[in-house]
Amino acid sequence: MTTPATRHQLTTNDHSVAVTIQQHATPETEAGNVPMKIREPWSGWRLLYLPSLLDHLLGHDQARRLIHGIKVAIAIVLVSLLYMVDVIHDRLGDNLMWAIMTVVVMFELTSGGTLRKGVNRGFGTLCGGLLGMLVALWAHDIGGWGRTVLVSFLLFIICTAASYFRMIPNIKKGYDYGVMIFILTFSLVAVSGVRGDQIIKQANDRLSAILIGMAISVTTNMLIFPVWAGDELQASLESNFKSLASSIQGTVDDYFKPVDEKLEGQPLDTSKGCKSVIHSKASNESMALFAKWEPMNRRFGHCYPWDDYLVIANLLRNLAISILSLRDCRRYKNQGDSTDEIKKQCESMSDSIGSMLTKLGAHFHNRTKSVAADDVDNLESHKQKLFKLICHLDIDSGNEDDIEGAQIAQFLLVLINIIDRMEELVIKVEELGKAAAFS
Repeated sequence: MTTPATRHQLTTNDHSVAVTIQQHATPETEAGNVPMKIREPWSGWRLLYLPSLLDHLLGHDQARRLIHGIKVAIAIVLVSLLYMVDVIHDRLGDNLMWAIMTVVVMFELTSGGTLRKGVNRGFGTLCGGLLGMLVALWAHDIGGWGRTVLVSFLLFIICTAASYFRMIPNIKKGYDYGVMIFILTFSLVAVSGVRGDQIIKQANDRLSAILIGMAISVTTNMLIFPVWAGDELQASLESNFKSLASSIQGTVDDYFKPVDEKLEGQPLDTSKGCKSVIHSKASNESMALFAKWEPMNRRFGHCYPWDDYLVIANLLRNLAISILSLRDCRRYKNQGDSTDEIKKQCESMSDSIGSMLTKLGAHFHNRTKSVAADDVDNLESHKQKLFKLICHLDIDSGNEDDIEGAQIAQFLLVLINIIDRMEELVIKVEELGKAAAFS
């Protein structure tokens, strides 16, 4: 006997999938004695949710590394299968091994990184191969010792010039890999072509093999669970906003704790989030560079203002440095007698900045426009209150109480500096929303 089909909800981190399950009842299950076993039919489309499943089982970073390894292995297997096809092997021969090398050296985690390396490798190989082939043909026409002198001289001149241009900052940032491949390809073709009889065929076969490796690498990376650099940069900035929101609130709260509570309780490390933001500079710049090479996907276009993202990332790092400087103010012993008014104003300010950072992170996540005017007015109000508190501190006579007042004044001045950086940040986020056409 079969019970009616039941619709169950299969939930993963990012997806919710309805699965229809046919339940088979037995006399025992109908009597309620034995739990009914549920069998979920297998279907290939459920592989689409493999990343979410691996995220749940292994964690995001481990799952992403595993999927990247699987994609690299798939690309290498596909190239290896081409090597075993007689028609292709008869055409390219052992030069097809260059396709395997191409897959290994140009496969990156993100689709933009792989595409960038592929374009650089393609142009570097093409230009280096053509120039090397011309040098080899010219040397063949000369013959004798003149051939050796000519090849050596041109190798010296061209490799020197290419290495020089490779060190120029703008070229090194965007085209370093392409120039390196140009030097490698030119040298190999020019030198090997001196003693080779079929220079043009050999160069053509190697170029064809490299193009095959590039095509398989880019196709595999962009079609099998692609990782978009634009999404990675977006997620990184969202995380930085949240980290700084919790860091500033925790730092201000910890500053006003009595000394005995600090000694008895577990020390609160509020610097971890700030340090992670500061150390994200290289990663953010790489992701922005790779994102510029990515084709238009579901959220980002070709002319997306990635440079504005880097400006905001830099402002977040400056804000993190200012928050870290508050920790130096916490090292004084006599800060437990601070007035309730100072504590109230500082905690109000930190809560306000924390909520602003959280709200800005939500705007990034939802890609919605933010309005800076209200936030700037709120920040200015907090700044004026902190200035008034500093003016009421008596720090001129030099006794012990005044030393404590100077310590509190230092803390308040750092908070004012944080407010100035926040004002700049909220204005820049509003400008980004307009430039990126947030809704």
